[in-house]
Formats: sequence, C-alpha cells, structure tokens
Amino acid sequence: MSLSSHLTELKKKHEHLSMEVEQAQRSPGTDDLQIAAMKKQKLKLKEEISRLTADAV
Repeated sequence: MSLSSHLTELKKKHEHLSMEVEQAQRSPGTDDLQIAAMKKQKLKLKEEISRLTADAV
C-alpha cells in the first residue's frame, strides 16, 4: 500500500470516528467511557496521520 493511499484510509477512519463521536455525544444513553475510548482512538489516528505526513517531507 502506498503512503498516500494509507494516509487517505487513515483520514477516512478519522472522519468516520469523528462522526460517531458526535452522534454518541448527542445520544443520552451513550456511555461516557465509550465516548472517551472513541476520542482516544481518534487522537491516535490523528497522531499517526501527522507523523506519516511529517516523515514524507
């Protein structure tokens, strides 16, 4: 898998997770720990995207 396609996939996953977090925060029955876990996963994706982007330069 090329770097650009890998970055594209990571960005798609990050965007999807972002939408899930927003939806979960609007839903009153969602567990706060679940939201926190999704946010943590989202942050890891963002850090990976940043790292790969910086390495490519």
